[in-house]
Amino acid sequence: MTRRLIGLLVAGALLVLATLLSLGVGHRAIDPATVFAALTATDETNPLHVMVQELRVPRTVFAILVGAALAVCGALIQAFTRNPLADPGILGVNAGASFAVTFAVGVLGLTAPGAYVPFALCGALVLTVLVYALGSFGSAGATPMKLTLAGVALGAAFTGFTTAIVLQNHSTLQVMRFWGVGSVGGRTIDQLTWALPLILAGLVLGLMCARSLNALALGDDLAQALGARVAVTRILVIVAVTLLAGTSVAAAGPIAFVGIMVPHVVRWFTGPDQRWVLAYSMIVGPIFLVLADVIGRIALPNGELRVGIVTGLLGAPVLVALVRRKQASAL
Repeated sequence: MTRRLIGLLVAGALLVLATLLSLGVGHRAIDPATVFAALTATDETNPLHVMVQELRVPRTVFAILVGAALAVCGALIQAFTRNPLADPGILGVNAGASFAVTFAVGVLGLTAPGAYVPFALCGALVLTVLVYALGSFGSAGATPMKLTLAGVALGAAFTGFTTAIVLQNHSTLQVMRFWGVGSVGGRTIDQLTWALPLILAGLVLGLMCARSLNALALGDDLAQALGARVAVTRILVIVAVTLLAGTSVAAAGPIAFVGIMVPHVVRWFTGPDQRWVLAYSMIVGPIFLVLADVIGRIALPNGELRVGIVTGLLGAPVLVALVRRKQASAL
């Protein structure tokens, strides 16, 4: 058994532990025996069982799905753009999805999270294509620096449009004030009916591109010589990124830093092979987001910190450390 496979099994075990922790820890602690009873023999008259089934199970499942989606999305964008500092937030993809959701709420009056999905997907797709097109101008093509600058510029512009819509309408401000921070709380199992298939489709598409992304890392010409279909791979990656980023933003709001941190940490153990990077990111991303959500529940004596704030507090120093490294983790 290889070292990377053993590491993947260890990560899977850590995800199970994080899931159990998420089910038991919160404003009211629930012992493991009660959690197990709530999952296997639910007593609807027991308030602790109801709390586990209706509040903590949906919250934990959403954290697992969104964590996997954001981490794999970040790994795909970094490999696709050959930019080690790329992620859905820095390249403006989340800003595009957020703008589209804000438009749906503020202009069209939609408030159900499921109604956000097509708008979030369209916003993520448009920004992804715009950033890549703008970053590809010039004889040098799409360089990491140009893509980052294009993403930051377009992300800032769309964030400004989003703020303008929010400030024009008080009811929109109330809705977006909480959604815009990023949270997995208050979700229901019924909402999985639209989020689960879209995220699974994005994850499968991303894994299908792993071998071709390894070839693309050598350059387009050499990738074609090795038999990789460059154009098809790029289209599939854009579709996967759109599905993952758009659905995540619609489900939980814009959560920053998961997409940039997790692939970097993963590459310290796996090296640049995208097959292992994507597989590890699919497990380590949920571990990080579930634990961040647990920290948010217990960080304050009264109330809780939303998970988007916790990932921001944890992610900012990590991003500074990555920038200060002489050589980022190899792609």
